[in-house]
Amino acid sequence: MTIDAGTLDALFREARTHNAWTDRPVTDDDLRAVFDLMKWAPTSANCEPARFVFVRGAEAKERLRPALSAGNTAKTMAAPVTAIVAYDPRFYDKLPYLFPHVDARSWFAGNEALAAETAFRNGTLQGAYFILAARALGIDCGPMSGFDRDKVDAAFLAAEGWKSNFLINLGHGDPAGVMGRSPRLGFDEACRVL
Repeated sequence: MTIDAGTLDALFREARTHNAWTDRPVTDDDLRAVFDLMKWAPTSANCEPARFVFVRGAEAKERLRPALSAGNTAKTMAAPVTAIVAYDPRFYDKLPYLFPHVDARSWFAGNEALAAETAFRNGTLQGAYFILAARALGIDCGPMSGFDRDKVDAAFLAAEGWKSNFLINLGHGDPAGVMGRSPRLGFDEACRVL
């Protein structure tokens, strides 16, 4: 199946990273719809290590503020929702349910290095899928890596033992806050066919 040109534009060619937001809210139903679409995308052995914390309320945003880099503070505080894209280092405890075909849990339990690499890689994939799912459902995104992971983990993730990866501001973007399109590398600069 091929996706039509308009959809490709919405997901990739015309989609932009947003830095300014309208007052239009992002509801719990919106967040659930994005997650419920994103979850169908592939991960290694269906491991699904990504975990998401949605920071919306004023009190929660103030807890996030000290972890933000100076350049990300204003736009994050103004965003309707900020998603903390995290991963569960013990994702493998869910594998008997998620991948019941074999004893996949045994691949990772007791092998901390493999589990950490798998969790981070596949959690990052799921964060990227989340961006595409949000765009597909009409929600604009502003992904960021400028934050203090230790502060975010302590303030939002310690109880579950999750680890933060990156942040995504979510909302309905104000086009006035979009920067000019930056160039992209060409195929011959970034690819090799052997």
